[in-house]
Amino acid sequence: MNESLKYVQLYKKLGYTFDNAANLKLALTHRSASKKHNERLEYLGDAVLGMVIAKQLFTQFPKQPEGSLTRMRASLVKGETLAELGKDFELGELLELGPGELKSGGHRRSSILADAVEAIIGAIYLESDFVTCETLILKWFDSRLKSLNPDVHLKDDKTRLQEYLQGKKLPLPEYDIVNITGKDHDQTFEVSCRVTVFDNPAIGRGNSRRKAEQQAARKVLEKLNSD
Repeated sequence: MNESLKYVQLYKKLGYTFDNAANLKLALTHRSASKKHNERLEYLGDAVLGMVIAKQLFTQFPKQPEGSLTRMRASLVKGETLAELGKDFELGELLELGPGELKSGGHRRSSILADAVEAIIGAIYLESDFVTCETLILKWFDSRLKSLNPDVHLKDDKTRLQEYLQGKKLPLPEYDIVNITGKDHDQTFEVSCRVTVFDNPAIGRGNSRRKAEQQAARKVLEKLNSD
């Protein structure tokens, strides 16, 4: 099937048609499927998304202090929220995954869906410009932005995991840096999150240690919720 035809329904959901469908295909390609994968686009999309949301919150809540704005931004750009978008866009069946990820249900995994959404943003930015990305992102997040309550303190994945384990009277998770790749200005961190209830640690990746730890914690939470 022609790549453009394959993505017609997704274009409608995104509100954007790629000039070159190969750019979208790359954004949907997981590292398990090819050496040429979406992690660089994810890095770029993460930055664009963060800027768009930060700017919108700054304008939308003129009286809120920095800490409140930071908490609200974290609730919007966290993996769980992005995975919800990925499901809304029905990205699962369009993802390019390796045999192992296909077998283990990678097309439903929240972390993979979230990364793909960020990669799509990065791909759109490269094809168009910041204003186009801003318009699309604000449309995608419209209902979530309208329902924000600055007085509600939302918890990130590391906090949720810690509280879960404390509630079960289990040891706290241990985070360790497994690997750092890339040049100083464009690094990818791999961090392990080990909990006593599982034999193997979860591995998170991101362009900062914080983001990698959050992703690793999210993977543990997903596994805890599925067991």
